[in-house]
Amino acid sequence: MSQIIHVPPSADGGHPEALLIDASKPTKALPVDVTIFPLSNFVAFPHMILPVVVPKGKLQDLLHKTNSNLEYIGFVARKRGQGEDPSPTDLYEFGVCARILRVLRLPEGSTSIIIQTLKRFKVESYTASVPVIKAHVLYLEDSHQNEKKIQALTTSAQTLLQELIQLSPTLSEEFSLTALNIEGPTKLSDFIAAHLKRIDLPTRQSLLETMNLEERLEKCIFHLTQELEILRLGQKIQGEIQNKITSSQREYFLREQLKAIKKELGEEKEDHSQDIKKLKEKLEAAKLSEEAKSKADEEMKRLSMMAPESTEYSITRNYIDWLASLPWSTTTEDINDVRLAEKILQKDHFGLKDVKTRILEFLSVKNLRKDLSGSIICFVGPPGVGKTSLGKSIAEALGRKFFRLSLGGMRDEAEIKGHRRTYVGSMPGRIIQALKRSGAKNPVFVLDEIDKIGTDWRGDPASALLEVLDPEQNKNFLDHYLDVGFDLSKIMFICTANMMDTIPHALRDRMEVIEISGYIESEKVAIASKYLFPKQLKESGLEPKHLKISPAAMLDIVRFYTREAGVRNLEREIEKLCRKVAHKISTKIQSKEKIEAVLVTPKNLSTFLGVHKFSNDSIIPRKPGVVMGLAWTSVGGEVLFIEASKMPGSKNLQLTGKLGETMSESAKIALSYVRSAEKKYGFDLSQFDKTDIHIHFPAGAIRKDGPSAGITVATALVSLFKNQPIKKNVAMTGEISLVGQVLPIGGLKQKLIAAKQFKCKEVIIPFENKKDLTELPKEVKSGLKFHFAKTYDDVYRVVFGALQKK
Repeated sequence: MSQIIHVPPSADGGHPEALLIDASKPTKALPVDVTIFPLSNFVAFPHMILPVVVPKGKLQDLLHKTNSNLEYIGFVARKRGQGEDPSPTDLYEFGVCARILRVLRLPEGSTSIIIQTLKRFKVESYTASVPVIKAHVLYLEDSHQNEKKIQALTTSAQTLLQELIQLSPTLSEEFSLTALNIEGPTKLSDFIAAHLKRIDLPTRQSLLETMNLEERLEKCIFHLTQELEILRLGQKIQGEIQNKITSSQREYFLREQLKAIKKELGEEKEDHSQDIKKLKEKLEAAKLSEEAKSKADEEMKRLSMMAPESTEYSITRNYIDWLASLPWSTTTEDINDVRLAEKILQKDHFGLKDVKTRILEFLSVKNLRKDLSGSIICFVGPPGVGKTSLGKSIAEALGRKFFRLSLGGMRDEAEIKGHRRTYVGSMPGRIIQALKRSGAKNPVFVLDEIDKIGTDWRGDPASALLEVLDPEQNKNFLDHYLDVGFDLSKIMFICTANMMDTIPHALRDRMEVIEISGYIESEKVAIASKYLFPKQLKESGLEPKHLKISPAAMLDIVRFYTREAGVRNLEREIEKLCRKVAHKISTKIQSKEKIEAVLVTPKNLSTFLGVHKFSNDSIIPRKPGVVMGLAWTSVGGEVLFIEASKMPGSKNLQLTGKLGETMSESAKIALSYVRSAEKKYGFDLSQFDKTDIHIHFPAGAIRKDGPSAGITVATALVSLFKNQPIKKNVAMTGEISLVGQVLPIGGLKQKLIAAKQFKCKEVIIPFENKKDLTELPKEVKSGLKFHFAKTYDDVYRVVFGALQKK
């Protein structure tokens, strides 16, 4: 039986202690019938002296029995299979003939032989397989064609080998001397092939089988180049690592020296211990809750065991600093004076009588309860009516700190509840950050634009606000960063919104809603004269003697240059006027001309603000099918001129004006009702099947929806079918049912303000809204004649006159 011999590994990964032999020594003629020694995971090359360990078995017995006769053996690499008894089919066809130089017995029972590899051969046939493998072989000679190419390849290979020896730190001195003394391309190629580290067994065997010397040298150069690239890259990486270590060590030593110098001079104590001492003092002064104190003590223990240079140190220190900076027990003392609060509200805001009364009632209850927990106010109204400034006034009246947080467009839940400390750059949420800035745990906190919160994959901020605004939960609010409870119940939360529809129901349920309607004309004039004009004079650098605006001019600014529920655009127009006057005065000062006071009157107003932006007269045309309706939007009341027209067709209804589903259904209901009542209202629809109806709501770029345009659409259709225009200066609002019932609507005050702006004389509203008129200010109702409609017949009598008798 044949057995595998083992070759001890070398340090360089190639042949074990392989030494180049002197080919000048005479050798006998090589035998053509040789005993084969299979090699496992190893390929032998010519011109080497190798030690080989032969384990116990038939091969070892044969060596000892025939020691005087067995002079030559053949080494062939094994290509597949495992175990101690390979068959001839498991071996490659090419091998190397070697001469046995010495046989040694080893203490553990195996045998070591020193062999000298001589020449390549190819197995032509196997003559025996037991007890050992024997084969008939054919010896091979190298071939080459271009002598100059051989010389060039040899020079290149020697250069690469020398560079490899210089870069590789693991090669022995003996190996280096041997490599430098190689002569001839044949020996050089075999030496390189034997000592390549990073090639597998099939690649080594292919080098042994390559008989063309040029091709073998090219393969060796290719593999040498790969080895060199790997060594260069390794050295580059090692150099970068060493530079980092050297720089870090240098910085460390310099810091330690600096600490020692400062310590010797008595200028400073140990930075680390001093930093920890300051943090402890800060934590003691903060008067943390029991839960927070326990967490802080735990983190302080961890901090004291960390190196100040580590990243974890700064992260932990920042966390402790946040705990120590929060107002756990710091509060501001409230001013419990309702009369003072009333004076502040009157000073800062004109009008809004109902709103001010509700706020004063709220503060009065707080005085009696000595607590504001559980009270969350939400101001709802158009832009520019003073919702946020009311929050400032409340904070001033209570003597509390004020903080405002805009929620518009917020989509990340972490903005409210903070980031977990597992994230890089994590920090607390905006609520905790605001408390740190305010320095007190009971500020007035305005959550602005709560109706414009967004939602996406990062979470739902509206849901996160439920815990903030719920009196039962915010006593122990858990911020993800702090990971300890904080009491938010002492905060007075005030929310603002333009409309309630987009606020989630669960969030709306936690707030007490106070609606703030728009200002009427007289209120706007008073606000502009008392608040906006003096403010803009100061901001423009003007003095009262430089500019005066007559009451009539101020009224014209309100009437002809703004049309809004609030006063934001009104302030912009006054700012524009002041800027023009400031430019005029500044020019005169530079030219050293005499400065004259500017008086703005209705006559010269257009020179400062340009032509009128709006018309004072009602622009509704007196034509059949055109009716003035009243609508409510998030920016206040609006007037809509609904137009209806007919044309030859096939009974199609076309609706334009970017209508929502609810308003589209209202138009269809109105058409159905009008068709069912043609005889009652005195028009003929016998040709209706050949007629198309088109109903248009102007301002087509603005989306419109809501259940309040039914009677307006019905009136436009009746006017169209009767070919009769409606009564002049009449506006209307109300929904209609299929049987002609007029249904109630919302936003009555805003709609009436819009009607007054358009100089309407009469307004038709549902009978069910009659009770709402009693709660409206007299200024809103004055100058308007109201008609209350239970059914559409009541509407018809107002705009067309009495019904025709049957």
